[in-house]
Amino acid sequence: MRQARLRTDDGIVRGRYTDGRIVAADGEYEVGRDGSLTYPCAPSAIYCVGRNYAETLEQMDYDRPPEPDFFIKPPASLSGHGDPIRYPGWTDELTYAGELAAVVDRRCRDVPEANVSEVIRGYTVMNDVDALDQQGRTARKAFDGSGPLGPWIETDLNPEGIGMETVINGETRQDANTELMLFSPAEIVSFLSRRFTLRPGDVIAFGSPANPGTVESGDVIEITYEGVGTLRNHVVGPSDGDAA
Repeated sequence: MRQARLRTDDGIVRGRYTDGRIVAADGEYEVGRDGSLTYPCAPSAIYCVGRNYAETLEQMDYDRPPEPDFFIKPPASLSGHGDPIRYPGWTDELTYAGELAAVVDRRCRDVPEANVSEVIRGYTVMNDVDALDQQGRTARKAFDGSGPLGPWIETDLNPEGIGMETVINGETRQDANTELMLFSPAEIVSFLSRRFTLRPGDVIAFGSPANPGTVESGDVIEITYEGVGTLRNHVVGPSDGDAA
């Protein structure tokens, strides 16, 4: 099942997504006519794992981490499927990272790997936007709009061994499989739960394959994870407005 949230003039509507419609408790809503998809959950934090693919280590000349290497984005970094990614005026090197992300279903801590599936609502797609020329992960990755998320949460998914692809303006830039992760989704969720109390709606992103290239204003980014869906956003400059 796909769970989604719709941004309407009267607020956020939550429900089951099917064939371009949101089936909510108070009726059906048509995406586009009644509102637009927004990020599919409301997390207290977004936990992001880096250096989780061997090809990323090779590209960036990183050492292999002995345990999951993570950082945190704030909720203010989130944007939804179809929302513009604004190219900040203070960077000249904006890039993307297509990541599979889990959404926590219930408050939990110290979760064994074997029980991770019991605390996860489902999976979605995140673009870990990065201003590479800034100093430190917070400056690079935690700014407003640096975490497009969506388009929905797929509740029926085994995250092991699924393919992914990132396409920029029709050109494939990333093509990989989650079986190439150094730490599995279950390992990562369990590891983080030993350090943080995870709350409903929290997001855990599992890292990106090698990231070949930057983006410019006008570019369209499409990130697809098999069995989940495609997150699509376009890049706009500081004065481009919201037009594609």
